[in-house]
Amino acid sequence: MKGNTILLLSICLILASCGKRSNEVLIETESFDEKGGWVVDPQFVEQMGSPYLLAHGLGSPVKNAKTTINLPSKGKYNIWVRTKNWADGQWEAPGRFRLLVNGEEMEEILGSGEEKWRWQYAGRISIKETPVIIELKDLTGFEGRCDAVFLSQAKKEPPETSDELSSWRKAQFGETEIPVRSEEFDLIVVGGGIAGCAASIAAAERGMKVALIHDRPVLGGNASSEIRVHTEGITWKSERILSMLNTVWWPNGSPDATQDDKKRLDNIIRYENIKVLLNWRAYNANSHSGYVTSVDARHTSTGETMRFSAPLFIDCTGDGWIGYWAGAEYMYGREDSLTYKENWDKYKELWSPVTADSKIMGSSVLWRTFDSGTPSVFPDVPWAMDVVGEYSATSGTWKWEFSRNDLHQVDDAEYIRDHMFKAIYGSFSNAKKKSENTNLALEWVSYLIGKRESRRLKGDYIYTFNDERNMVEFPDAVVMEKRNIDVHYQQIEADSSQPDFLSEALYYQVDHYYIPYRSLYSVNINNLLFAGRCFSSSHVGLGGPRVMNTTGQMGVAVGYAASLCKKYSTNPRGIYEDHINELKELINNTDSVKNSF
Repeated sequence: MKGNTILLLSICLILASCGKRSNEVLIETESFDEKGGWVVDPQFVEQMGSPYLLAHGLGSPVKNAKTTINLPSKGKYNIWVRTKNWADGQWEAPGRFRLLVNGEEMEEILGSGEEKWRWQYAGRISIKETPVIIELKDLTGFEGRCDAVFLSQAKKEPPETSDELSSWRKAQFGETEIPVRSEEFDLIVVGGGIAGCAASIAAAERGMKVALIHDRPVLGGNASSEIRVHTEGITWKSERILSMLNTVWWPNGSPDATQDDKKRLDNIIRYENIKVLLNWRAYNANSHSGYVTSVDARHTSTGETMRFSAPLFIDCTGDGWIGYWAGAEYMYGREDSLTYKENWDKYKELWSPVTADSKIMGSSVLWRTFDSGTPSVFPDVPWAMDVVGEYSATSGTWKWEFSRNDLHQVDDAEYIRDHMFKAIYGSFSNAKKKSENTNLALEWVSYLIGKRESRRLKGDYIYTFNDERNMVEFPDAVVMEKRNIDVHYQQIEADSSQPDFLSEALYYQVDHYYIPYRSLYSVNINNLLFAGRCFSSSHVGLGGPRVMNTTGQMGVAVGYAASLCKKYSTNPRGIYEDHINELKELINNTDSVKNSF
């Protein structure tokens, strides 16, 4: 018996040594107690593994981020910081910062080195008392970034590869594959842009219990105060619902976007059957036999995970993440000019290439300046000049857009955003050299990219430019738009002397066009609807209906469709086959529906 006891204790010790060591601590910076002037950036979780803190100071160092941790013991600790030099070259890195431990500033300059996410060794320090205060001290105000801080008494660098790093993170925090917490709803809507908000309201007004999962602190997506793209398009039959989400038109980049943030949230939380989950980012969609069963999401600051289950799901993520994770068929890039000729043999898909490729519309970062009333100084930005050359500007409109054939608008999104940072700071630096701009200062620069196009989920019908041009009146039409069709391309393609971050638009004028319901649910995932720029369309077909009032109409349509799925115990395709007239009747009567609160 004694021998068995010793053996059991030995096994326990071995197993314990395989997990998290007792003399090491990992801190995810998004969970810091005080963010100071740093902001939580969750845009690139799928590419680099985690949200991170960003020192978005427009060229002025931001206030320290700070947190307090408990270490298992006193003694000497090695410290690593996961960071990235986002503009490597023959200059000082733009995003430099330092680490402070109990007020002691460590010597190593962080945010330098290679242009990739990596663990940078910050040094070794003697801890004489605990708890310990950790601080991030920004040195530049130019987009320094910090993902995590790791303290260990052993000098063993944490893993670098994404798979190893992901497993190691989970082991550090004791995270299980299946979230411990779970909730059930009638409908899960992922993505709190205009489409997602409209879908949630429409479904809730029909009595559904809805979860609206959104990865930012404010609703609105591209229309929010964080990105500030004004809404375009008509509201058609959905004016009452869409008026709860937007006010009067304001120009791109305007601070007036802030009032709409409050309006959206106030109106949506009035619905007792909508649970709004801000700062929760979906990271997985579980599926079985052609059905989504649940969505897993993580809080962008605390790291807490939850599982959300429902019979029906609506993907309003823009990038089509729920469909992508669930195995939905999707499209990316430009189709060749003959792919969608269908019934119009004499036409080709306008602006399409002879051979299909991966080129799509790009992403924008808007920005504004103001007259400060007194002379203001802007730092030199040598790390931006290779991008801008001699180009100068004092604001950024929709034309500030970046797309390149070798870049993927999802996989390379952080590089695209950082390229736009160089374009903005470099162009403004050039403008500041002109005497008329002495008093000009940066007022606002978005750090979130406004995407126009990425994955397009495939439905029972793929909507095309020819449908728009011919103004096809589909029997299942649920959206109508009058906006002209426009598809963007980079100016540099037409004129090599132009910067690569400016775009132009190709326009085609049309009176009106309709979108069929069959383009708003998945061809192969039986309980998945979608609304927004990830709806089922060709590349050129997306050119007209990609704007937010149109996608809001889509949201209303799929919200009502979900309610009919519940009413008749059917799936989204079943609504088209057996109940499309009832869906159209709901849409036609949207503005006469009385709010249920």
